[in-house]
Amino acid sequence: MELVDSIATRRAAVAERPTRQAAAPSVPPVADVSEPESNDEGMLRSHEGEHTVWRVQCGDMINRGRCITVYVDSGEVVLACPPGETARLSPDQLDRLRVALHEANTLAERYR
Repeated sequence: MELVDSIATRRAAVAERPTRQAAAPSVPPVADVSEPESNDEGMLRSHEGEHTVWRVQCGDMINRGRCITVYVDSGEVVLACPPGETARLSPDQLDRLRVALHEANTLAERYR
């Protein structure tokens, strides 16, 4: 399993996207990010560009609020942990992560 820094990954993905030409110079480009939908308290699902992204709330080693990000890239499930690569999860948060991983796996299987 490969851990990926979600902020650096997002910046790299944005840098690799081809630029869009606006229909008119005065029209700003439209973002490819949908409004996040919360299917359970503590887990958000959103669509960012080509990716469906799940964010599960957790804490770090000193209980600061963090999140684990899960998404599918080219048929592989990517799990991005908080900085320091440590996530502290309650039983409820662990269950939300399990649900997010199951949904991501189902989506990844479509690439096969």
